[in-house]
Amino acid sequence: MYYCGIDLHSDNNVLGVIDAAGNRLSIKRNANDLEAVKKALIPFAANLEGIVIESTYNWYWLVDGLQEAGYKVHLSNPAATEQYSGLKHGDDETDTWWLAELLRLKLLKEGYVYPRAERAVRDLLRKRGQLVRMRTQNILSIQNLTCRNTGGQLNARQVKQLKPVEIKELYKEETERGLAVICSINVIKALEKQVETIEKRVKSKIKLSQPFQLLKTISGIGEILSMVIMLEAGDMSRFPSVGNFSSYCRCVKSIRLSNNKKKGAGNHKNGTNIWHGLSWKQRILPYGMSPSYRSFISANLQRKDLLWHVRQ
Repeated sequence: MYYCGIDLHSDNNVLGVIDAAGNRLSIKRNANDLEAVKKALIPFAANLEGIVIESTYNWYWLVDGLQEAGYKVHLSNPAATEQYSGLKHGDDETDTWWLAELLRLKLLKEGYVYPRAERAVRDLLRKRGQLVRMRTQNILSIQNLTCRNTGGQLNARQVKQLKPVEIKELYKEETERGLAVICSINVIKALEKQVETIEKRVKSKIKLSQPFQLLKTISGIGEILSMVIMLEAGDMSRFPSVGNFSSYCRCVKSIRLSNNKKKGAGNHKNGTNIWHGLSWKQRILPYGMSPSYRSFISANLQRKDLLWHVRQ
């Protein structure tokens, strides 16, 4: 049996193969070209137990291509497969051998290979999230500019309803500021159009599965946000417990204590940053949208423990 490790970089990769005894048989640096990688694997293909690829930002093309070619591919979790920090020498080759060795010894900590069919829709919703953040930035820009220069305040709805005539009247003595506001309004309208296009495509591609239908019963969470949560979560069976899922959502503190004193922190970025924003929305949106939730918070403003949970 042979075991393969691939250390993947932005423009090249290092491919190494070992046998069942751990003997190093082959090492080669390839361009990031699928055919070149498959060519390097041909001598070992018949008895290749598996291929380990480090979960870098650009693994999609390589994992998908090798899986389609019939290879068993494992995605390595970089945070869980670090080598001994006291090593005097380390390079791409040692990293490659290390990945293959972990697979041979059955010690590999694997990452989740998100299904290719759903990955494109998930990434499209991530693009929607980026556009929504850009829209918010432009709305805040207009609100700040208005507050600084006129002393007045505009909410998000009023900003979106501003007309060029109204803006020119408001800034008739400062046409440059008026132009800045008009530019932001035009950007907001363009972004809203693209967001609507994305939402229409997503709704035509997927439907909420039954368990995730319950999300829509929470104030502030609609169909699109429910889809985002569903696609970011993926297969829920991959989380052994609620604690694991909470950690994936980056809702768990990362801290190292010794003698009850803080000595550092662990990998607080382990998981997806999308979830941190979603979990915050899930807690704060009901306050603004649900009368019962707003009434409950207002009646308990003096409870520090309650307010801490809302903030956190």
